[in-house]
Amino acid sequence: MVRGGRGGGGAERRAPVTVRARRCHAGACVSEILQEIRNRTIRTMCSHKNMPHSIWTLSPLQRKTLLQHILVNDEYRFLYCYVPKVACSNWKRVLKVLSGALESVDVNVKMDHRSDLTFLSSLKPEEIRYRLKHYYKFMFVREPMERLLSAFRNKFGEIESYKKKYGVEIIKRYRKGHAKDTNIKGDDVTFAEFVRYLLDEDVDRMNEHWMPVYNLCQPCAVSYNFIGSYEHLESDSEFVLQRIGAPPHVHFPERQTWYKPVTTETLHYYLCSLPQKLLRELLPKYILDFSLFTYPFPNTTTEHCRH
Repeated sequence: MVRGGRGGGGAERRAPVTVRARRCHAGACVSEILQEIRNRTIRTMCSHKNMPHSIWTLSPLQRKTLLQHILVNDEYRFLYCYVPKVACSNWKRVLKVLSGALESVDVNVKMDHRSDLTFLSSLKPEEIRYRLKHYYKFMFVREPMERLLSAFRNKFGEIESYKKKYGVEIIKRYRKGHAKDTNIKGDDVTFAEFVRYLLDEDVDRMNEHWMPVYNLCQPCAVSYNFIGSYEHLESDSEFVLQRIGAPPHVHFPERQTWYKPVTTETLHYYLCSLPQKLLRELLPKYILDFSLFTYPFPNTTTEHCRH
């Protein structure tokens, strides 16, 4: 396991760091065990010949996507690969506080996802190489279907631009008798229609909100020091802040009061409502997110769904 001060340090490939510094409760650290399992899983799967071992062996499109999702902080020497629907807005707040662009993570302002942030894509190749080699690198993951459902409910339930851009297209394409309908608002897309749309999409060209985490952050091409979990967001985030040497007054923001979590029951309802054929075809699209980050496939057997 890799330990040390600020920055990644060293040129060798490394798997995510195990969380030794965190206090264990009830005799065991679930998050620490999870890091250890992910560490070994990623190391094993990424060692296969057909997996990328450097960002420079990625296709131009894959590399562009990756570099546009890695945020840079030079003062604290870290790289953060942000994943939409995995608390990335709150992490961007933290980055803005660390850079001095925002006074506090608790300031009530609408998040601008581009301003006052440095993206790895804005740097020259030699600058990118240096930071990938020497900086501390981290990312956060979430159960793949839960993240997908969170994106669906948010974008097609609340965001007008997504209804107009994606909703209208999905309904025209997948709802019988609506191919030439000019009165579609795109505000009543069903989850099954959304899934049919995803099945026809190339993962490398998907919208970032439902693109697999693997394709966004390329954990085989980039040696992340730490991969946190949405399920242990607060403790994993505090660990990262401690690890990068953030000032004591900088803490990870609490969830917004308007936040609507995807409960186990809600996810169960949506997945069990899908035609099983659709679900069987959807899961392989996210197979690397399930396997690399050690999430079990959802149980949608008839017996399970009956409950």
